[in-house]
Order: sequence, then C-alpha cells, then structure tokens
Amino acid sequence: MRNQQRWVYHRGEGLRTFGVEEELLLVDPDTGLPQPLSGTVTEIAAWHAGAGPRHAEAPEPAKPELYAEQLEIGTLPCTTTAQLADQLRRARLAAAAAAEEAGVAVAALATAPMDFGPLLTPDERYRRIHDRYAHLVDEEFACACHVHVHLASAEEGVGVLDRIRPWLAPLLALSANSPYFQGVDTGYASWRHQLWQRWPMSGPSELYGDVETYERTTREMLASDVLIDDHMVYFDARLSRRYPTVEIRVGDVCLDLEDTVLLAVLSRALVETAAREWRQGRLPDPVSTVVLRLAAWRASRYGLGGELLDPRSWRPRPADEVLHALLDHVRPALEAAGDRERAEAGVARLLVRGTGADLQRAARAGDPTLASVIVEAVRRTTPA
Repeated sequence: MRNQQRWVYHRGEGLRTFGVEEELLLVDPDTGLPQPLSGTVTEIAAWHAGAGPRHAEAPEPAKPELYAEQLEIGTLPCTTTAQLADQLRRARLAAAAAAEEAGVAVAALATAPMDFGPLLTPDERYRRIHDRYAHLVDEEFACACHVHVHLASAEEGVGVLDRIRPWLAPLLALSANSPYFQGVDTGYASWRHQLWQRWPMSGPSELYGDVETYERTTREMLASDVLIDDHMVYFDARLSRRYPTVEIRVGDVCLDLEDTVLLAVLSRALVETAAREWRQGRLPDPVSTVVLRLAAWRASRYGLGGELLDPRSWRPRPADEVLHALLDHVRPALEAAGDRERAEAGVARLLVRGTGADLQRAARAGDPTLASVIVEAVRRTTPA
C-alpha cells in the first residue's frame, strides 16, 4: 500500500478507500514446522513481480517481517469490496507460489501451533527491538491482520479513534484464529492477542479528544525511551505514520480469505460511522480502557463461542447478539458502500461455521502432532 495517491475518499459516494495487510506463516509442507525462509520467498516474489508487465491493480509483492518464518502481504488501496477481495486473493496466490518455489508453504495462522524458536529477520531495527525487549521477542511470534481506512484529516482521525473503541473487541472475536501455541491448546480463541498484550504500548487507547492530545501522548511515549520509534505505537487502532489512514490492528490474521474481507468491510463501516458522528458533534462513549481490556479478554478467550461484552450496556451478551448489534450500528455506512448484504452474509457464515480457531480445532481431530491443523491451514489459506 505504498501508493499515496490512491488514498482518496469519494465523499459524494460515501466511500473511503481501504486496504489490508496480512502476516503469513511459512511452514514445511510435510512436517508443518515453521521455516525461516522469508528472505528467499520475498526475493522470489519480487523477481516474479518485476519479471513482466505490472498490472495496475496488482498487489504489492510479499515483504519480510520481524521474524524470518513470516512474511507480509497487502493490497493496494481499494474503493470497492470486490477490488479488495480480488487483490487479497492475488496476493495470497502470489505468496503461495513464491513459497512453493522455495520449498515451503504459506499458512494464515495467527500463532505457530508447533513448538519452535523463531529467528529474527536480519535488520538493524529488528536487532534494536530484540535488544530492547529481550525474551519477549523470542516468545511473541504472532501474525496479525491490519486494516487501513482513509481519513480526510488528522482531526477526523482522532474523532474516529475515540468513537470506534467500543467495537474493536467484536472485531477481534470474529477474527480469532490462534488457539494453539507451542504444541498445546491454550483454551483461547485468540492466543495471539494474549501474546500481544505483553508489549508495553499495546491494547486499547484512552480518549484523546483532539489531535494535540494524540500527538502529546505519542511524544510522551517516545520520551519514556521504552519505544524504539513511533512505529511502535501498537494500540489496537492508531493513525498511520505512513499513510493518511486509521490503522485497525486488533485482528488475528484470518484463515479464510472471506473472513479477512468481512473484517475489512466492517472496519471501513466503523470508520465511516465514527466520522459521521464526529462531524455531527456526537460525543464518544466514555468507557474506560479497563473495561475495554476486559471486553478484549472475553473476545480473545471465547471468540464467537461464548459471551462478549455488549458495547450498548457493557454487560455479557451472546456473541451473535453483539455481532448483530455491530451490524445495526454501521448499517447506514454498509448500505452506502453497497456492502450490507456481504457483511450480513459474512456474519451469518461465521456464526454457523465458526472462526478460524474453531476450524483449527475441528481439523485437529485428536492428532497429537498438530500436523493436520497445518495441512488444513495451508489448504484454506490459498484460494482456489
């Protein structure tokens, strides 16, 4: 998503451009063990991307990430959901082809089910991160999904951040895709979220109110000398430093491509709804970060298989009721984007089929090695 000129907001149509970044796990296709070959895979992907005429709508080639066993893929900024789904499909297929050429496979798993010791990607910034955070980096291996949605201004962006806070935990619940870690079933739908909470700059953010407060908060975080740089503001949602977007970072990478698309559709609708409320002068919910952390814990623990905290009351309610409340909350924005039917069908599918965590547990079928989980993940990651 490097093309800044593509980030536009068609106010007359009610459509903001949006895009997705996914982190994928590289695994041995036979044993399922993670493989530290991101350098090789990304070189192959870059070669293929530059070998012929580049299509205007081609997604960016895969890039390295913090760990050598993972890589990042992403779409360009898209206006329609059909464009985003097509780009994401192309990006996954291209990554899978490059990985196969390197002798590995890609799996959209938010944690590595099998026990292994991740290797750091050779990079000066990553080395500094390891020096600063030590064993946390050795154990934190996880793959997320980040959704970028266009903003008209920083002022609008802060207004959006303040107003989407209550609804981020349901997004985590529907994306939950990390029940296994170091060879065991953690009992959680999203163990990645629990790992991520160990970073000192992660989780829900306070209400800001204005850009000055947002920037002051960032400056104070940097002045603490806990963060390496401002890219390490790891809140569940933040203003991007690279693009004119809000970046919603709360989700696991999704096993099923259609679940990623649903996450992106709901994220864009949440941003549009929040921006409208901000323009109308409607005050944000003053819910504390303490309660938001409790809401995220429930989402991480149960996914859609238990009760979530309902943002309308902050009391436990069945997950299906909370997801339908989310749909009601963003319905005008979904309708304006032409996404209502797709969003409703996506939520209905998840409530019947389950999340990625549910699919992983079903795939295990008593297999003590967890290899069956990896095989099924590889199959589902690459769309037909």
